[in-house]
Formats: sequence, structure tokens, C-alpha cells
Amino acid sequence: MRKILAFVLIITLFIPSYTLAQQLPSLALTRDQRIAQAAEALREELVRQRRDFHMHPELSNREERTSRIVAERLKALGFAEVKTGVGRHGVVALLKGAKPGPVVAVRADMDALPIQETRDVSYKSQTPGVMHACGHDLHTSVALGVAAVLSGMREEINGTIKFIFQPAEEGPPAGEEGGAKLMVKEGALENPRPLAIFGLHTKPDVEVGQIAYQSGPSMASSDKILITLRGKKTHGAFPHEGVDAIVVAAESITALQTIRSRRIDPTEPLVISIGIIQGGNRFNIIADEVKLEGTMRALNEDVRKRGQELVRQTLAGVTAANGATFDLTFEEGAPLTYNEPSLVEATLPTLRRVLGEGNVVNRRPQMGAEDFSYFVRVIPGFYFFLGTGNKAKGITAAWHTPEFDVDEDSLVIGTKAMTNVLLDFLDKHKGQ
Repeated sequence: MRKILAFVLIITLFIPSYTLAQQLPSLALTRDQRIAQAAEALREELVRQRRDFHMHPELSNREERTSRIVAERLKALGFAEVKTGVGRHGVVALLKGAKPGPVVAVRADMDALPIQETRDVSYKSQTPGVMHACGHDLHTSVALGVAAVLSGMREEINGTIKFIFQPAEEGPPAGEEGGAKLMVKEGALENPRPLAIFGLHTKPDVEVGQIAYQSGPSMASSDKILITLRGKKTHGAFPHEGVDAIVVAAESITALQTIRSRRIDPTEPLVISIGIIQGGNRFNIIADEVKLEGTMRALNEDVRKRGQELVRQTLAGVTAANGATFDLTFEEGAPLTYNEPSLVEATLPTLRRVLGEGNVVNRRPQMGAEDFSYFVRVIPGFYFFLGTGNKAKGITAAWHTPEFDVDEDSLVIGTKAMTNVLLDFLDKHKGQ
């Protein structure tokens, strides 16, 4: 009898201990591990959503379907505040944590490009002449993935996360306002104002599993240059009786290149490119007007302003020497995208922890432009690049090309990375 009683006692003591032991692995999971599991569980949904957006791309200021899906998804996740129609088709939503704390923002852009897709994939664009050739379909899907993960972690959130889904990053149509500039104008960063804003972008020349970043200047300012050169029309056989606007244009284009090569500090990046020349109306008539369009890009605001002054000065000299006149206009495409160095340094440990020390790489700034810059004019920001390339799979095509695609493993990686970045930021600033 004593042996039976002893056996019963052992079993009685062992079963609860065994059950607890079985539970310990889940109870002992770190927050990083739980986020990783949640992101992985979303893999199929992330891929499905990204492919749906890819098959139904919408141009700048025309993102009606995309923004509707975003708003519906956020409401289904239980977001109490989902504001639509910001900056035309933008969506701004708040996820409030159970604990008091500051506000942090995350931004994703939604628009596509007027490019005909050439990749033969099951999710190929169904809209002729329009495709997601820059990865905004991935950006939007990752942000929705982050929203899904965080919506299940409200009890752990110290503060509020503002989700900003932005239209028209590629630039609004002529005559329309749009993009980040209009969203800021319409109060996307107010009520409440975040302490900081984060964003990510696809990077086809960075392998999936890695993240690239810059501290300080990240992406260049972009100004559109519009030039009209005016001469005097005459018969092509008697050029001395007119002023040849085509010759003036040729001299102007060559002279403009000396701004970068001879008049700006060679250690300061600057690009001046003329992309359009239009002029003349007949082979034997001296043209009296030529229009030029181009772009100027810089990584320093002083260089940008100096470059504009020198373009005007150069055109004034060339036209005066030839008896011509000119009109010059600069249209701002985007200011400099500047990553606040202190914010970068505070965030890098999170990215290294999530992806591994060797998978977070510092890259040189680039001359492409990004209207995320309008947000960081108002509050500090950090814009980093999610590796989406995969040489082994042949996924290497550059942005804005008809062959562009992404390795969809980056959807899960981006979701994990951004979720941790936002939560860690709120943790560090919970007393503010």
C-alpha cells in the first residue's frame, strides 16, 4: 500500500511539473521571437496582399483601390482611428497602446509608375502601361503586416503608433498637388505629432536578408529645370540674319556641365542632367525657340542653392554672348532626405539584433530622390533600405524598369525589422 501511495504522489507531483515544463518554451520566448513568429505566420497573407497590389497598380493621385483596401484592413484589425482622404488618397491611422508613452510614425507609399511590365509572372500587372516598378506594393504590404503584428501586442505598447499610407510619392500629375508635401500640409503629422518617423524602401542591389542605411544625407534633393531659349527665326541659308536658338542650346548644355566639373567643390555631390530638347519647325529654318528640361540633384542644401545660382548665371552668359534671351524655372521635386544621426545610432542596435550584425550595412548616399524628405523637414526621421534582390533567383533589375521584382522573403524580414524598430523606440522614450 505504501508503494502505491508513493507512486500516486510522484505522479501527482510530476504531472503539473511536466505540464509547466511543456509550457516553459512559449512562456520564455523573448519579444523578438514572438514578433518573428507572428511575422512568419503572416507570410502567406503578406505575399497574397503584395501580389494583389502588384496586379492592380494605380498611378500617383489615383490610388483609390489601394487606399480603400488599406483602410478596410486597418479597421478590421481594430484600429479605432482610421482617417482617409488625407492628401487625396492618403490614409492615417492610430494604434494606441495600453501603456502611456510618446507617438512614433511609420510611412509607406502606395503609387505605381507608368511602365509596361515585361516579367512573365502569375502576378503580372493587369493594368496596361502601369506597374509597381519601385516596390511600393511591398512597402504597403509590410506596413500592413506591421499593423497586424502590433495590433496583437497592444498591452505591451508604450504609447501610440501613427501609420501613414502615402499617395503620389512618384510625383503628382502636372497641375495637381500631392505626395508627402500635401499630406504634411493637411496635417498628417499633427494631432498627435510623432517624436520621429521611420520608413523603408526596397533595394534591388542589396541581397534579401540585409538592410542598408546612411546616417545624415541619404537621398538627394531633386529640382526640375525648365529652360526656354529664345533667338530670332530666319532662313537657314542666311544664319547671320537671325539668332540660332539650337546653337545656343548646344552651348548651354555643354556650359552647364562645367558647373559640376569646375565651379563646385569636387568633394560635394551634384548632378545636372538635361533630358529633353525640343525646338525648331523645319530643316531649313533657323529656330527661334528651344525648350530644355532637366534635373539637378544635390546632397547639401548650400550646394543646391549655389547650383541654382550658377545655372542662371551660366545661361545669362551664354545667351548674352549669342544675342539670345532665356527664361528659367526650378520646380522642387523633393528636398534632401536627411537621416537624423542620433536616431540612426539609437536604431542600429535593433536592426543588428533582428537581422544579425553583418546584415546591416552602411552605404554611401545616393542621388535618387524621395519625398519622405518632407516628413523629416518637420520631425526627425530614419529611412533605410530593405534588401529585396536575389542574384541566385535572377531578381536584380533596378528600380523603374519593366523587369523589376522583389524576393518576397523580404516581406517577412521587413515586417520583423520595422515592428521591432517602432517598439524599441517607444520603449526608449516612454518617459517623454
